[in-house]
Amino acid sequence: MLTSFYPVIATSRIQESVDFYTRLMGFETTFAADWYVSLRHADDPSRELALLDHTHPTIPEGYRTPVSGLLLNFEVDDVDAEWQRLVVLEGLTPRLELRSEDFGQRHFIVTDPNGVLIDLITEIPPTAEYADNYLPS
Repeated sequence: MLTSFYPVIATSRIQESVDFYTRLMGFETTFAADWYVSLRHADDPSRELALLDHTHPTIPEGYRTPVSGLLLNFEVDDVDAEWQRLVVLEGLTPRLELRSEDFGQRHFIVTDPNGVLIDLITEIPPTAEYADNYLPS
């Protein structure tokens, strides 16, 4: 039986990443060593994220490289407010401008200090073209 699931970001920028996820994304530190930091979201402790020094020996040899090609989705109540907070006030560079998608999302993308794509999303009604693609919950 699965008891937990969370991403671990292999990074050379642990402290910058801790600052990003705690200051801007609402996480709190639950364990901190110089090579590993465990984070939980302040609003929901079941939402976890960890940061791991990419050179640490717990990572098998041949895989000790910083993260690349990762996209993390953060669904939020009001993506327009997040755009205002993160892009306008904090000055993060948008990698994808705020926009509404026919498949049922209003979103924008920024990056964390490692280049991980952070997609902030609010669900919106999909167009008729996509509505039938959704399965009943």
